[in-house]
Amino acid sequence: MRAVYAQDINPQHPLEALAVGELPTPRLPYGWTRIRTRAVSVNHHDVWSLKGVGLSADMTPMILGTDVCGVLEEEPEGRTGLKAGDEVVAYTVIGADGAGVAAGERRTILSEKYPGTMADKTQVPAANLFAKPANCTIEEAAALGTSWLTAYSMLFSREHGAQVQPGDSVLIQGAGGGVASAAIQLAHAAGLEVFVTSRSPEKLEAARRIGADAAVLTGERLPHKVDAVLDSVGSVTWAHSIRSVRPGGVVVTCGATSGDQPGAELTRVFFQNIRIQGNTMGSRDDFARLLRFVEHANLHPIIDATYPVEYAKDAFARVLSADLFGKVVLTF
Repeated sequence: MRAVYAQDINPQHPLEALAVGELPTPRLPYGWTRIRTRAVSVNHHDVWSLKGVGLSADMTPMILGTDVCGVLEEEPEGRTGLKAGDEVVAYTVIGADGAGVAAGERRTILSEKYPGTMADKTQVPAANLFAKPANCTIEEAAALGTSWLTAYSMLFSREHGAQVQPGDSVLIQGAGGGVASAAIQLAHAAGLEVFVTSRSPEKLEAARRIGADAAVLTGERLPHKVDAVLDSVGSVTWAHSIRSVRPGGVVVTCGATSGDQPGAELTRVFFQNIRIQGNTMGSRDDFARLLRFVEHANLHPIIDATYPVEYAKDAFARVLSADLFGKVVLTF
């Protein structure tokens, strides 16, 4: 089976640990089913895995990939409403809600403990499969599982998000990445006032085209303080995030691409009653709601570039590029 995988880990030069080649087809656990992979997006999680964050050397070779769009090979057991030949997307958090694993198993994402999605065939718990939104191409649908689910959960989740409502204002740090571009589109469609930041004037203009009401250079003052901030950047933007949220507002963090050791800004946090909320993807119910929202509002994920699987190293290099706006997708 052709696959994109971590053959080892390399903290300094992660792409040197990346391989494309043949691997045995993994066994199918009870309650799981297989789909023929059509498209997978590349996420920073995949790069971190190559660096050894969340993936140890003794777990390699490990198939990478945390989301997928494909074709169901056979009708799964249970009342899924799906049949062989359907185009599907998958919720790839394993251990959440008890799907497909033993009770009490630690929550993981595909490619951490179980093989990921960057292969000719992907296996997931049958309960985690959903019909592809009819308005999306396979490449667009492949972007929904990680970045779009994370953005949706950061904005709307009752447990792990900002819980914003129509009419609220939100700052999205770092326009250009997959989570940020998804959050701009989702927030705009939900009736929020959307502010974004970037160091790139070109990315700021692109953000305006997909729904941002105001776009400013990283660190600049906003037109006014916001109800919520979504920050996936980390050290570079953290102080600005804390300064930009209103008293009693919330800052939701899902990543730290610029480093995870910023100044804490504790005085502002406690004096202004600011809530700090961490987020990693979202629940299966969040994913189901996201898919309905995307189809009903006719939203289309921004695809920066698409590569055949044989050019996976080029795709990963693109994800690390400063010019990126939207998602990078591998096709099978």
